[in-house]
Amino acid sequence: MAKERQRAPWGDIAPRLAEITDTVLFGEVWRRKGLSQRDRSLITVACLIALYRTNELPFHLGKAIENGVSRDEIVEMITHLAFYSGWPTASAALGIVRENLPPAIAK
Repeated sequence: MAKERQRAPWGDIAPRLAEITDTVLFGEVWRRKGLSQRDRSLITVACLIALYRTNELPFHLGKAIENGVSRDEIVEMITHLAFYSGWPTASAALGIVRENLPPAIAK
């Protein structure tokens, strides 16, 4: 039987934590009916930026795009957060967006 691919990059050293992450966090918590996954992505990305959690940000930026948040909305969120979480957190987040998300398509 093939081993199931684990979402967490540290699943090789902490398989139980990876399993809990997959089943509880990304299974139960992210699928609750109280908020859409798009809303959960907006909240999560905003929190990661405000708390300067740059390690987790690239993954959640990609998840936000998958969940229907546009790159322009992410940049606007970062601009707004600069006044609440500070310029250093916004600046760092913009660098991560530049590296991880393709530019918006000009119309």
